[in-house]
Amino acid sequence: MVSRGHVVIGLLGTTLDKGRNPSRWDNWRPTVAVCRQPDLLVRRFDLLHAKGDVALARLIEADIGTVSPETSVRFHEVEFGDPWDFEQVYETLFRFAKGYAFDDSEDYLVHITTGTHVAQICLFLLTEARWLPGRLLQCSPERDRSGAGNYKIIDLDLSRYDSIASRFQQEQREGASFLKGGIETRNAAFNRLIDQIEQVAVATRDPLLLLGPTGAGKSRLARRIFELKKARHTVKGAFVDVNCATLRGDGAMSTLFGHVKGAFTGALNARAGLLRSADGGLLFLDEIGELGLDEQAMLLRALEEKTFLPLGSDLESKSDFQLIAGTNRDLFDAVREGRFREDLLARINVWTFALPGLRDRPEDIEPNLQFELDQFAQRTGNRVTFSKEARQRFMEFALAPSTPWNGNFRDLNSAVTRMATLSLGGRISVEVVEEEIARLGRGGKREERDFVSEFLPDSRLDLFDRVQLNQVLDVCARSRSLSEAGRALFGESRAAKSSTNDADRLRKYLARFGLDWGLVTSHG
Repeated sequence: MVSRGHVVIGLLGTTLDKGRNPSRWDNWRPTVAVCRQPDLLVRRFDLLHAKGDVALARLIEADIGTVSPETSVRFHEVEFGDPWDFEQVYETLFRFAKGYAFDDSEDYLVHITTGTHVAQICLFLLTEARWLPGRLLQCSPERDRSGAGNYKIIDLDLSRYDSIASRFQQEQREGASFLKGGIETRNAAFNRLIDQIEQVAVATRDPLLLLGPTGAGKSRLARRIFELKKARHTVKGAFVDVNCATLRGDGAMSTLFGHVKGAFTGALNARAGLLRSADGGLLFLDEIGELGLDEQAMLLRALEEKTFLPLGSDLESKSDFQLIAGTNRDLFDAVREGRFREDLLARINVWTFALPGLRDRPEDIEPNLQFELDQFAQRTGNRVTFSKEARQRFMEFALAPSTPWNGNFRDLNSAVTRMATLSLGGRISVEVVEEEIARLGRGGKREERDFVSEFLPDSRLDLFDRVQLNQVLDVCARSRSLSEAGRALFGESRAAKSSTNDADRLRKYLARFGLDWGLVTSHG
């Protein structure tokens, strides 16, 4: 296989690279020497230089053209101010790295032989942090300092270079802010959670498991994790988003793992599948607890071996992706009930983060309210604000313990969209807020739901049984697992130690009416 060549990024050596008369070829010059290595094909050299060193840079370009005609030179003007000032040098090189259009198809080498020691350390740090997504290249002369000399492609331990650790802390803060969408959240526990997610997301390709109620922001966070990893050059492929609750039967297998032509009735053409689309990228499986057991087994193999069998095929497909799984279910309960594979849960439960709902983050309602207004302005081009009285009234409602926020941030987004759309002259009034409060929860009261009519339309139950069953089903609908519902329903008997297994007791009660947990919760 013919090498496609390397792209070298390096600083012009204002001392080591100097020399104008013909005798310069008798001296070892590191930038030119890189391109003289017989077994190192340099396709392009990105040369960083100060404004006052253009003439030297042009001379080096000409000399590189003499020894390596296949190497092109691209100039980048950088000004350090004081080349021995860590902060100035790092900031300048950081801006260069952030603005450089890196291409995943190119192989980058970061030349660390030229420049001041400060510049070399900064290049170390930027490469280690993946702002420069390449390997380190170091050159050295022969003893007589003539000829091409030697080179090494190296990977050093840079942990001892902590002179500008504060800069990395700032980058971590920027990463955490990005994951939060730039919202200045105030809930301390949530902020700590996001800080940890930022650290883990950049450092690992292990699976991440996001827990939390519907509308807590799992999908949005998963996409931002991908975008952060893309910016740090730790992922090359695409972001593939799948809601497992929409997958059923052969369609689930085909959607995820693909199929060959004729694999089943209607399979007129082959299909690659979404796992294949996620190769080199990130696969987000939302509501992973809804996957069938067969799909879970295939997914486990794909995670462990990077291979899987498309439906109807005898030939394996390969895909190397990072998984983020999301669920609002208790997967440990699902394992005990035989609905989720224990080995798959063990595989995806490496990094688990529980996202709180809106009611658990009252401090963050106000900053999220402003965020939603800003988002509305971006979508529509119309800037809308609250009157002072209207904002105060909405916040009173939003923070009231009786306000359910069952849809969490989705409810808040919808509320702001409606109020902003109905506002006159770009100003949300108290009247508009009151209408929205009535629409959201009738002053915080939930609308009663006749579960018995939904699930048992033909039943003839006594009023006593009907009222009791309706209340039990209401608790089930608001609970994330059978065990959680059991704890809510049998809390007093558990406290009196007369109940030993709340989940089993609830399961048997539902069975009396021909119902089970899966049927009840599948209707939301």
